[in-house]
Amino acid sequence: MPTTSLEGLVAVGGRPLTPKGRATRQRIVETASRLMLEVGVERATIDDIQRVAGVNTSQLYHYFADKNALILAVIDHQTQTVIDLHRVSLERVEGFDGLVAWRDMIVDVLRAQQCIGGCPIGSLASDLVETNLDARRALQASFSSWEGLLRDGLSTMQDRGILPSDLDIGRAALALLAAVQGGLLLSQTRRDTVALEAVLDNAIDYLRSLSPSR
Repeated sequence: MPTTSLEGLVAVGGRPLTPKGRATRQRIVETASRLMLEVGVERATIDDIQRVAGVNTSQLYHYFADKNALILAVIDHQTQTVIDLHRVSLERVEGFDGLVAWRDMIVDVLRAQQCIGGCPIGSLASDLVETNLDARRALQASFSSWEGLLRDGLSTMQDRGILPSDLDIGRAALALLAAVQGGLLLSQTRRDTVALEAVLDNAIDYLRSLSPSR
């Protein structure tokens, strides 16, 4: 999913934002992101977002035409946060050590959060995909970007002969992403990282079993 450059943002009327305006808009988006993750998209009202962000109605609607526009900005913000985090690990994947390091990063982040909150993109998807077509399309693009990072890492391993040449990298990347999402949800529910560790360990072990070089 392409993320939005703050420098390229404009107000609802089309006027480019000043540095102060970009900072205010970013504060609104970060506040809305936090509240929507904590209480859900529907329960995070515009009034609540304004109060916590310290802006009035005219300020908020200067940057966002309606709540749906704000939701899409939140999706973009959460996507950028998640993708940037995973890109650091997945761009280093050249073998199973890199894949395990990526697994460890996810577990460590979740453990630091005490298994509270789950995946920001997954949480938004749970709230929105059945009721908001624009949001569903944006979230589909978010997951596609994440899947693309996994596919690139696995492709590198395939090019190095660590994974078999006939392995369907696209399906393998999608399976890893599904494992992450399921593991995060169960770990959030259980309040421990066991489910996430188990599903990722099994997924990586399966890929390892396919390796021609094992």
